[in-house]
Amino acid sequence: MAEAAVQTLDISPVGRVEGDLDVRVDIADGVVVNAWTQAELFRGFEIILRDKDPQAGLVVTPRACGICGASHLTCAAWALDTAWGTTVPRNAILARNLGQLAESLQSLPRHHYGLFMIDYTNKAYSGSRYYEEAVKRWSPFTGSHYEAGVTISGRPVEIYALLGGQWPHSSYMVPGGVMSAPTLTDVTRAWSILEHFRRNWMEPMWLGCSLERYEEIKSYEDFLAWLDERPEHANSDLGLFWRMSLDIGLDKYGKGLGKYVTWGYLPHEDKYNHPTIEGRNAAVIMKSGVYDGKTDSHKLMDQSFTREDTLHAWYDEAGPVHPFDRTTRPISKNDLDHNGKYSWSTAVAHVDNGRLEAGPLARQLVAGGTHGESFQWRDPLLLDMYKKLGGASVLLRHFARMHEGVKIYREMERVLRELRLGDEWYIKPKEKDGRGWGATEAIRGALCHWIEVKDGKIKNYQMIAPTTWNVGPRAETGERGPIEEALIGTPIKDQHDPVEVGHVARSYDSCLVCTVHAHDAKTGAELARFRTA
Repeated sequence: MAEAAVQTLDISPVGRVEGDLDVRVDIADGVVVNAWTQAELFRGFEIILRDKDPQAGLVVTPRACGICGASHLTCAAWALDTAWGTTVPRNAILARNLGQLAESLQSLPRHHYGLFMIDYTNKAYSGSRYYEEAVKRWSPFTGSHYEAGVTISGRPVEIYALLGGQWPHSSYMVPGGVMSAPTLTDVTRAWSILEHFRRNWMEPMWLGCSLERYEEIKSYEDFLAWLDERPEHANSDLGLFWRMSLDIGLDKYGKGLGKYVTWGYLPHEDKYNHPTIEGRNAAVIMKSGVYDGKTDSHKLMDQSFTREDTLHAWYDEAGPVHPFDRTTRPISKNDLDHNGKYSWSTAVAHVDNGRLEAGPLARQLVAGGTHGESFQWRDPLLLDMYKKLGGASVLLRHFARMHEGVKIYREMERVLRELRLGDEWYIKPKEKDGRGWGATEAIRGALCHWIEVKDGKIKNYQMIAPTTWNVGPRAETGERGPIEEALIGTPIKDQHDPVEVGHVARSYDSCLVCTVHAHDAKTGAELARFRTA
């Protein structure tokens, strides 16, 4: 029997917001059989910060992203806290957590409506029984829920601005605490904003029920019962997303590596007042971990296990190495060679477990484990779904993001209750040389900064973002990156409009741009060019 002809598609760029990601896929018999993800944009923050004042990272790194600057600021502050051996008051820990939570909460509707659900209005799904309603709700700019969701997404960062004076790119977190002390008026206003977010969007539109009712869901069977319980549940954005995703087959592809990582996040206000690298795992509210896809096989994630591999990246460096040992030497002549170097992203791996997927699904699978401290969050739902549905998919990866919104909201409520306005917010640290590490979970996944201070200046600064974990090229071992692996097996119904590739990439919330065009890599002929909104 003749072997199926392989067709190569280059899709450049894939995405709708921030950063240039190119994807190459080989297709045989209408299915992706090989894939490469290429990060096209070099930023060079590590080089910019070299030899600067140690606190420069507090100003520079939040500019790494226009949507998750608070997460970078969080990492930069904790990295210096651990390097300098600071004392951080409980109010400051709460204020840092509140800012990051507010930023994460705003990102949920922005990604859902502005990036992900737009694809459900693609003409490829016109045969779905849910298509007409999808177009009515989720069409870009004109969809009723698109407009409401994008508009409401601006409200949580008003809380951030109460703490930092502005959003994005605030630098209110500093070693030893925060630079501003909220007033009772600020806290009252924050409560009002949260309540508006809940009453006007999260309950009536996102969930179709109260937060309390949704929180009763603990298993896959509970979720299915909830879905059928009331029309409001089935017709909520979450309910319609689930039903249409099954109808158009998004539960059938996007599996990925089946291995997951989270740094854990939100240091507890009474357990991380004297932060150290070694003490963080026992002090975070959402626990860290590595899950290898096997039943109850969870273990803590230690930063010492991190390795960056530059074999297929445009850097002239040895590897794999720990970030403390990186030198960040970019190659000026970055020729594209899919058998050699083809990306600005490094291949990040765990020294024992290899490549790992980061993001909300990873966080929720780790949250389902029985490891960790008694005070840390445990949520069995996604782990139960993962096992009963046969692993990850585009459907489950995005559902994890939607599910997490309730937890983020509830933790913001708890933080506001815990603030003690008369207590201290900052304790001046003593600057010194040393190494530090700060980690968190941006909404997209595992983020961390490493800093080495010598002679009062930054000797080395390294950052690994969620998209670095997920979009990295092949490793020295030949193992594909998470998105590369998730693309394998993806059905492509129309090579002129490969919407399925977008589904997989956007299920990771990779930060990308706004125009997609495809061409046949063998002939150079352009197959299609279209705007994705």
